[in-house]
Amino acid sequence: MGNIIDGKQLSLRLKGEMAEQVKALETQYGRVPSLAVILVGENPASQSYVRGKIKAAEQVGLRSELITMPADVSEATLLAEIDRLNADALTDGVLVQLPLPKHIDEERVIDAIALEKDVDGFHPANVANLWLGKPCIEPCTPKGIMQMIAECGFDVAGKKAVVVGRSNIVGKPISKLLLDANATVTIAHSRTQNLAEVCREADILVAAVGRKHIITADMIKPGAIVIDVGVNRDPETGKLCGDVDTAAAQQVASYITPVPGGVGPMTITMLMKNTIECYLNRVTK
Repeated sequence: MGNIIDGKQLSLRLKGEMAEQVKALETQYGRVPSLAVILVGENPASQSYVRGKIKAAEQVGLRSELITMPADVSEATLLAEIDRLNADALTDGVLVQLPLPKHIDEERVIDAIALEKDVDGFHPANVANLWLGKPCIEPCTPKGIMQMIAECGFDVAGKKAVVVGRSNIVGKPISKLLLDANATVTIAHSRTQNLAEVCREADILVAAVGRKHIITADMIKPGAIVIDVGVNRDPETGKLCGDVDTAAAQQVASYITPVPGGVGPMTITMLMKNTIECYLNRVTK
């Protein structure tokens, strides 16, 4: 039976290590790293995500600022607030919680965040630098996935990795990070023929589609590491579930992430790590 990669426990350990780092940084530089989060509207899921981010910042010892705006706020007002945070010498990271109301251009908002404060790693220049192999802020979920694979003691170099999903937030960037670690990477998606056959070749299988149990046990190579990024609501039970049929897949995989409690906690933890990196990039110039 495969081992569960416990994202909650790993997250707690890493946050403890970062808390000690933050104390040392405050002694050395006279202040702690600072994260500003902008929340527009009252989307319950967004509110929950933001609460988790603010709580994690407190656990690590970061200074956090939550700016809430009504759902009907103008795009100009939101951009002006981003400009203020960009210019604030004491703000190291800026994050705008997505999705935004339809009348606001998300791409314009992401572009407006200063490159050096882009803790999500979504700014087009950060994306370009990732693909060009230049220094950048890596997006949080892919960064967390790489940390989880490393925790298994698994040498990625030379192994076959299959990423199911090609989103800009997870599928594409995790493919690049795996490639940088010298894996041989295949990106599969809704148009992939013989998906099960492709998946069975993977030593590392990353499922990031957003469809309940699209990955079944018979699609997994014995001994593979399976990373389940999907977060879906089971229509029958109302409970959260992943893209992978975890109970069955655990009988085949060597390591597997659960949903919930796998990749999710690590995403927020990597946001804290990115904030510290942005801070260090600024104070050590």
